Amino acid sequence: MEKIKKFIDCYIPIEHCNLKCHYCYIPTLENFENRSREIPYSPDFIRKALSKNRWGGTCMINMCAGGETLLCSNITEIVKELLKEGHYIMIVTNGTITKKFEEFAKFPKELLTRLFFKFSFHYLELKRLNLMDIFFKNISLVRDAGASFTVEVTPNDEYIPYIRDIKEVCIKNVGAIPHVTVARIENGDIPIMTSLSKDEYIKIWSEFDSKLFDFKMSVWGEKRKEFCYAGAWGYVLNIENGDLKQCYRGRIIQNIYKNINSKIKEEPVGRYCPEPHCFNSHAFLAFGIIPEIRSVTFAEERNRDTVNGEWLNSDMKAFMSTKLYETNNELTENEKKKINRKNFVILRLKKIKSLLKNKK
Repeated sequence: MEKIKKFIDCYIPIEHCNLKCHYCYIPTLENFENRSREIPYSPDFIRKALSKNRWGGTCMINMCAGGETLLCSNITEIVKELLKEGHYIMIVTNGTITKKFEEFAKFPKELLTRLFFKFSFHYLELKRLNLMDIFFKNISLVRDAGASFTVEVTPNDEYIPYIRDIKEVCIKNVGAIPHVTVARIENGDIPIMTSLSKDEYIKIWSEFDSKLFDFKMSVWGEKRKEFCYAGAWGYVLNIENGDLKQCYRGRIIQNIYKNINSKIKEEPVGRYCPEPHCFNSHAFLAFGIIPEIRSVTFAEERNRDTVNGEWLNSDMKAFMSTKLYETNNELTENEKKKINRKNFVILRLKKIKSLLKNKK
């Protein structure tokens, strides 16, 4: 059985979307673009830059844009090459770009078994634009072709009156109620986007019995102080320009496109994570980026068992059940101390530079 070697969260810097969800952090940040663009590197080049040999094994690669991922014009070709390389690919999508799903459905079966779609169920926008049938038809298209999927709702105050409807339409079309993530505000401490108290928010949305939601809320707001291997076992990659970061607010440690034969650097965050809390804990922590945290598996957060079968195929379920600490070596205590001292100095210097800049 294959196991995950690295987790690579690929950011596609496209902030165009065909939906206008009220809880989307892109328009909230006044950073919304009404255009899409092509990744400037060829799919073959990107495959070489992300070769299994270079990265040490099979990776889980997540593809997510600031807006709608499938509005990246050459995303299908890039995904196909990475699947041919042997990696497992996840795509975050609003489920409405039918042409792209038709292209994916034509992939060979052996590639589709390693392809997973996270369908974001934007209920009110799908109703407003009369796209509900298209959304579920596209899920059926890739499911019948052999890919895995999950359906996920962003829990927000405006959806509360529609909870029953959301459940019913999902049971009717995909055999189970959706999973639930956490709506967030992209600033400062990254708080939950809600007028409710945290306890009220949990009480309302826990009725979806989603292990994804349960785990995220169990660690939400907690500053991580353990030694984190982000920057060594997991990364954030800007797939447009090749910049490789430790994590979302971590530093850029390498450009993987400048020399595609160079070794991938391992510079873990350690104990000095610049994030107020691990808001994407459902991915990084669930995949085992911090060995001490023995959480649910990523498969458990994404799967549902229905009368028509599971949302995850057997290969994807097995791979998503593995952990990064099973295939990567942990550092010694002395090695950790050395890295922590280095990261502490880097963060202090960065803070001093910021203070000096603000005084000018």
